Amino acid sequence: MKNKLQKFGKFLSSMVMPNIGAFIAWGFITALFIEKGWFPNAELAGIQPPMLTYLLPILIAYQGGKMMGGERGGVMGAIATVGVICGAEQTMLIGGMFMGPIAGLLLKKFDEAVEGKIPAGFEMLVNNFSVGIFGMVLAIIGYYVIGPVMAAILAFLTAGVAVLVQNKLLPFVAIFVEPAKVLFLNNAINHGIFTPIGAEQAAEAGKSIMYMLEANPGPGLGVLLAYWAFAKDKTTKSSAPGAVIIHFFGGIHEIYFPYILMNPVIIIAPIVASIVTIFFYSIVGAGLVGPASPGSIIAFLAVAPKGETLIVLAGVLIATVISFLVASPIVKMSGDKNLNEATEKMHDMKAAAKGTQIKANGEIKKIVFACDAGMGSSAMGATKFRNRIAPLNLGITVINTSVDNVPADADVVVCQTVLQDRAKKSAPQAQLVTIGNFLADVNLDALYATLESKSTGKTATNNTVVEEVKEKTNNKNVMVKEGIKTGLRAVSKEEAIKAAGELLNRLGYVNENYISAMLEREKTVSTYMGFGVAIPHGTASAKNEVKKTGIVLLQYPEGVDFGDEKAYLVFGIAGIGDEHLDLLAKIGTIIEDENNIEKLKNAKTAEEILDMFN
Repeated sequence: MKNKLQKFGKFLSSMVMPNIGAFIAWGFITALFIEKGWFPNAELAGIQPPMLTYLLPILIAYQGGKMMGGERGGVMGAIATVGVICGAEQTMLIGGMFMGPIAGLLLKKFDEAVEGKIPAGFEMLVNNFSVGIFGMVLAIIGYYVIGPVMAAILAFLTAGVAVLVQNKLLPFVAIFVEPAKVLFLNNAINHGIFTPIGAEQAAEAGKSIMYMLEANPGPGLGVLLAYWAFAKDKTTKSSAPGAVIIHFFGGIHEIYFPYILMNPVIIIAPIVASIVTIFFYSIVGAGLVGPASPGSIIAFLAVAPKGETLIVLAGVLIATVISFLVASPIVKMSGDKNLNEATEKMHDMKAAAKGTQIKANGEIKKIVFACDAGMGSSAMGATKFRNRIAPLNLGITVINTSVDNVPADADVVVCQTVLQDRAKKSAPQAQLVTIGNFLADVNLDALYATLESKSTGKTATNNTVVEEVKEKTNNKNVMVKEGIKTGLRAVSKEEAIKAAGELLNRLGYVNENYISAMLEREKTVSTYMGFGVAIPHGTASAKNEVKKTGIVLLQYPEGVDFGDEKAYLVFGIAGIGDEHLDLLAKIGTIIEDENNIEKLKNAKTAEEILDMFN
């Protein structure tokens, strides 16, 4: 149940977090230009209501739709949410959180249902009309059904908060909020619950106390100061000052979670501090004009209403002092505690919150080869490595994908060095193997050696996977004689890529826009594979420009400069699904043999080359 709540909370916060900049912009406009703002300006204040009513819910819905159904899912979620907005009088942040993922999921299911069934040349028509038609239908449903329902839910939640405030019970939400933060539900609570309610209150009163319940940096600061002053373990004591700076000024509250996990009873300190501080804010009628994210003192004060900065700051000070006073004796009595173990525990919990779990004893079940688009180099590398480890009979799944869409259950991610930062962001739970190229690399050899040492000789499960791929991807029209050009004069890399794209277009594999996407892809990371071979292809966003799967080959006997390497064989790739994987695997197998490389480089006719791949 905890893991499910964490995953759901992560999902909610993932819709909001990329759009925090928009919330900050709205908060600043509110703080500066409304009637009670720092610099009242009726004209500029007029920007604020449309941002709150339309921009923020639509951005949230787009992000939710994109998470479920890609960019088209995001567009469809935005369309549908306009209907929800128009069907309710309240601010529909919560409506965007609901409608965006629903739209993205619907589009994803539709795409799965029609995959492989759309006639060649009609892909763009179907893709665009599906978004428009389904988006229109959902917008209508949103107007008549979802909008009123979400409005009722929001009204109920707002009324509940009002009851808590009237009966002076609001401070006691800290009993649930503070422990939930340590379980990595902090962003979910703040952005999934408090922000929608706060937006509704801020629209009416110009500020809301809801923005202060989770974001206050004071409770966590007090805990860190107590460890700094009284921790017996030198490592813990010396790490606290740096954590104070990151937490208080950087707003990264997660930095103090290990200090609580190290000694769970210390959670009493931030709970008591929050209760007292919320009670203080309730008495003085304090609030913020917008969400403070991240929970830095800078962000907290930046969205304080005009004339209330000192009150807001006083609440942070109260929380810090009380948390410090409560935490200090607990730290003194706790003895030596291991911060490293607590940090590891936190990483495990965070992995669970993302829907992943760090594998025990280095267990590897899924290896993901990732490149920018997930179409060419990673596909060839994954297929080749899958075949390489099949005899080991380890039951390991090897797939390829875009570096920005690595699945949550990946244990190992293989990518080019220049993409490692994106890979870490996409799959923080996975072991990262960085390489120069996907066909021959010492790090790939090291990974194979590690797997080889685990070989048990059990029933071959990988062989089944390989055969399924071969059966699925067998397509005689992927490479044709007309798509092979021999004896070409040496040109620049850009000219070679453009020539490959033009040939793909001329043979009906891609639309003309795919050519520029191939050039753009090369700017991100080189498509040079090693062994004198390059496989240029389009970016991930250009997959809609592919009409059918095809591979062309341009032979340059004198070579084309791809950075510090020369490519003599330039394979232009356009793939739909997995239809090109079998041929890519065969290309990878053939070019491992130097004699085959020489044959391909010196072949005089297209027929000679085609025979090697049949």
